[in-house]
Amino acid sequence: MLHLNKTWFKDDHDRTLWLRGVNLGGSSKLPTDPDGATWRAERFFEHRQVSFVGRPFPLAEADQHFARLRRWGLTFIRFLITWEAIEHAGPGIYDEAYLDYLTAVVKKAGEHGLTLFIDPHEDVWSRFTGGDGAPGWTLETVGFHLPNLHASNAAFVHSQVQGDYPRMIWPTNNEKLAAATMWTLFFAGDDFAPQLKVDGAPIQQFLQQHYFDAVAQVAERLKGMPHVVGYDVLNEPSTGWIGWKDLRMNGGSLRRGATPTPWQSMLMGEGYPQLVALWDLTMVGLSRIGLRIHNNERIRAWQEERGCIWRQHGVWDLDSRGHAHLIQPHYFATRGGRAVDFTNDYYKPFAEHFTAAIRTIDPDALIFIENEPQHAPPVWGTDEMPGLVNAAHWYDNMTLFMKHFSPSFTMDTKTGRPYFGRRRKQEVFRRQLAAIQDAPLHRDQPAPTIIGETGIPMDMRKKRAYHTGKQEHLVQALDATMQALEANLLPFTLWNYTADNTNQHGDLWNDEDLSIFSRDQQHDPAEPDSGARAMPAFRRPYPTATAGEPLSFHFDIQSGRMTYTFHGSPITTHPTEFYVPVSHYPRGFCVHVSDGRWEADPEAQRLTYWHSPNREEHTVVIERS
Repeated sequence: MLHLNKTWFKDDHDRTLWLRGVNLGGSSKLPTDPDGATWRAERFFEHRQVSFVGRPFPLAEADQHFARLRRWGLTFIRFLITWEAIEHAGPGIYDEAYLDYLTAVVKKAGEHGLTLFIDPHEDVWSRFTGGDGAPGWTLETVGFHLPNLHASNAAFVHSQVQGDYPRMIWPTNNEKLAAATMWTLFFAGDDFAPQLKVDGAPIQQFLQQHYFDAVAQVAERLKGMPHVVGYDVLNEPSTGWIGWKDLRMNGGSLRRGATPTPWQSMLMGEGYPQLVALWDLTMVGLSRIGLRIHNNERIRAWQEERGCIWRQHGVWDLDSRGHAHLIQPHYFATRGGRAVDFTNDYYKPFAEHFTAAIRTIDPDALIFIENEPQHAPPVWGTDEMPGLVNAAHWYDNMTLFMKHFSPSFTMDTKTGRPYFGRRRKQEVFRRQLAAIQDAPLHRDQPAPTIIGETGIPMDMRKKRAYHTGKQEHLVQALDATMQALEANLLPFTLWNYTADNTNQHGDLWNDEDLSIFSRDQQHDPAEPDSGARAMPAFRRPYPTATAGEPLSFHFDIQSGRMTYTFHGSPITTHPTEFYVPVSHYPRGFCVHVSDGRWEADPEAQRLTYWHSPNREEHTVVIERS
């Protein structure tokens, strides 16, 4: 049974666990029926008649996929579900067939010795606002007309795009009308939209309670499964417009394509054309590249009998001549005479309510906390909210957004400062991850941390690896990420493993292609490693359970040399265990230890080490024979 001890995950023998695994899976954001791949427009708006049964893969395929992950040493799973998968038919109507399937596939994971936590996944609110997560009826409830969101520039939706989908443009939806409105209502509707009620309930309470109740349906099904250790609060929450200083100004760290100000978004949502700035991300940073008029067709984002929520709350209005005027440009910046703080005013109480809802069902559940990307988590008192885990995300953003890896150049995304040279780049990565690890969840106390998402795009260099079969640049890019994680001794779950990934459409969602497995690379289905991408980088030796506390770790992918040093525990008599993959040591391996004794089981890809009790520090070195 996994539990926490200060900054480490521990097993029942008080051994430190170095959790490594994957997000399962990339296409879990999408329904199976009808096929929800985001480029498909057919039946896209039939959102109440969908099924997610078969995500992340059909139950009949579960054994092969779980066995492969275990073989690859990826035994800790961030298991994706969505609110939409559970409650798509309408408020309070739960998909029992999906819950039955989910229960069965999670049980299968336990049979293969895998441990997991549940991730209620959302990106930019919903599939209908260019992402995934929330049911379509949440948008309809507040007055949006789903088929008009893309045309009115209220969202940028893959299935509605004519021509190529610009790479990594989907995150910009968080600042457009539809997603920004929904996030603001979800977290802070009581403050910013007090007039909006549903069946007498304030909109914030209505949305949050349905979210809590939907995830609780999953917790009820999975309680009692010892390998299900906890729940993520919410994937990559967004502030929406909460805290926006001036509605006439652009904001945010990512601007791509048409980038309206919130004020322009409100006007376009009501059918007023706007001259909108165009931005792009280049190797030298964000650049404004032009202007273009949007919504010339005067299409409204709202239902015929509904109107802009923010106009109804006095943010803007029409004068006697029918001209629109912004009345409160700083509407979302302050409340009660002070500046708004999203993390402490809104996300923190939301996380507390979520935790209470889950622990009413599963009192021992760990709660995985992640704030808005690149923002520190809330901090609780020393004795408040036990059992929390910092599950922040980290990517090499230059590689992720440009789909190109440079081994000797990167840019600090916060400062915009460039760095040159392999060593300096690797040090930047290490420092960025160390900053995440150092963020406390409890006052004056370090937090147990797992990097909930990290990985690389596999379609770099215009999908070069798929055309040539050569994956050296993918291995190099992922190895750089792995080295930074290992330098900080950080647990992680890679983004991602997608069972139905294809070379043409990637993870089936918004042209992302980060899966470490693809059927299109699976030249021999009978070979368990066939289909892997960048396998030498992610399938590498590491200590799975340490009889003590880790001190340092290094693995050289070229030589195959692994060096591990730890402080031995005087409490446990159980050994330290290593995963030693046959793929890196096809002719076997040599072991050098500072003391004690060891046993190898190459067939099981395992090394077992018993340290001597008369030394404090112990070192284990593994080399290729």
